[in-house]
Amino acid sequence: MNTLQNDGCEYRERIGPDAEGRTLLAYLSQRYRHSTSAQWAEHILSGLVLIDAQPAHAETILQRGSELIWQRPPWIEPDAPRSFSVVYEDEDLLAVAKPAGLPTLPGAGFLQSTLLHQVQRYAPDAAPLHRLGRWTSGLVLCARNPHASRNLMQQWSSKAVGKRYRALASGSPLWNEMTISAPIGPVPHALLGSLHAATPEGKASLSQVHVLERRADSFLCDVRIETGRPHQIRIHLAAAGHPLLGDPLYLSGGQPAPDSQALPGDPGYQLHSAELSFRHPRSGHALVILCEPPQQLRPV
Repeated sequence: MNTLQNDGCEYRERIGPDAEGRTLLAYLSQRYRHSTSAQWAEHILSGLVLIDAQPAHAETILQRGSELIWQRPPWIEPDAPRSFSVVYEDEDLLAVAKPAGLPTLPGAGFLQSTLLHQVQRYAPDAAPLHRLGRWTSGLVLCARNPHASRNLMQQWSSKAVGKRYRALASGSPLWNEMTISAPIGPVPHALLGSLHAATPEGKASLSQVHVLERRADSFLCDVRIETGRPHQIRIHLAAAGHPLLGDPLYLSGGQPAPDSQALPGDPGYQLHSAELSFRHPRSGHALVILCEPPQQLRPV
């Protein structure tokens, strides 16, 4: 892990009806809370905020349809690894192994300490087709041209992509194999307003779990998912009474504690994307890509 001061970035957005009629300072202070109102006032005064390519003022009244541009000065990003390894590569595809702790996409203070940024330094034409949680390691598949992207996204949406994960779950199940189909959807959360968890009102979800090895207080398992709901494996194993060992968020039953201060991006659990299978977008041949899990997720 290490910190990075990035190069800053430019944000562009079109003013919509929710912002129309508000002052520029009030809107920026409410929408982008990484800076205080006083800091936003300083940014505006320094000429870092433009409306329709013209320097703006703090009390400027926003009009629907105007283009808002602001330059965010460089900032120090949170600790994260800044490396990945190439697992498979050709003219259409790039499959990489993401380390635990590296976000896939920008957000929550991360910009350059992301897999997207690191991959595009290596291959500027590559873009991830899906994302893994920050603390989930393993395979991320990237497309290198529009045809590959469209073809693979069609395979993803038609559930033609096979996905196998390796996980370390708590307890000792009475079964060796289980199909978990708990629906997943948003539930209230004290800090975020809502987050995904097991709920009868959620969307249909399906995971196939196979126990590989039993340990003193946990078990190693492979999980194949047929749907891709947010945090699905964490939620489903918790719903089955076996949360991932060390998961700070999801309790037995598949929901967070009512007063939980934990967030989905908090570390503690061990989960690894170990296999992706699909048809190559150019040749149509079946392709299986494997990624060796870390030592603690391998059978003894």
